[in-house]
Amino acid sequence: MNIKLLRPPGHQRIAKCFAVAALAVSSLALPLAHAEGPGRGQTAQFERDYLTFIIDHHYSALRMTELAAGTDTTRDVAVSNPEEGTAPTPGTAATPPKAGMEDIKSMARMANRMQREEIQKAQKFLKDWYGITHIPTLRSDGQQLIQALEQTPGGAQFEQAFLQLFSNHHYAALHPSLDCQVKSDVDHHKLQGYCEGIVHNQVREINDMRDMLCKQFSICNYQPTIGTTLRTSSSAAATRQ
Repeated sequence: MNIKLLRPPGHQRIAKCFAVAALAVSSLALPLAHAEGPGRGQTAQFERDYLTFIIDHHYSALRMTELAAGTDTTRDVAVSNPEEGTAPTPGTAATPPKAGMEDIKSMARMANRMQREEIQKAQKFLKDWYGITHIPTLRSDGQQLIQALEQTPGGAQFEQAFLQLFSNHHYAALHPSLDCQVKSDVDHHKLQGYCEGIVHNQVREINDMRDMLCKQFSICNYQPTIGTTLRTSSSAAATRQ
């Protein structure tokens, strides 16, 4: 004779309730995810300092690339306006291109657009996380690079100077942006991705410019540094002998 064991009618409902309750208890035991808001402790100060630095750093790149590629005749004072061409720096006059090579002018226009977008993102992080509105300002190191390019005659002499000085400018952002990947709040994935993108783009553009220096000016061992020191083709030739 077959004997069937009967379960109470509410057995499945009771089991389901226990499972839900167990899941709720286990979730309470896990650490709560930290939303992408203000950083915690020392990470907050680091993030504020870094974002302020990178906004000002990128801001000087705008004028440097304007000098290379020239500026639009119709200007807009908003630095972060995505419709603006290569002419976002307020308070400067319309500028003809000092570079003649199309590859350099094209690279300068693309870099100009990228830096404006990165300024806008950094401003948004500061505003969303810390309630800070930071207006870009020229740092002294940026002013020195801009002045050096302003004083350089257009044509080949400018092109050589631009490739070196803009490489130096990019190089100055690498160490702080690498720091950002390991010193920002551990849960600020947007900021870490932003900094990783800066490192990737700066390294790529530096090596593109080093390649141009080698092909166009026979400076094939250029290494970016901090400051306005320039190498010349003759000094590079002497180094190779």
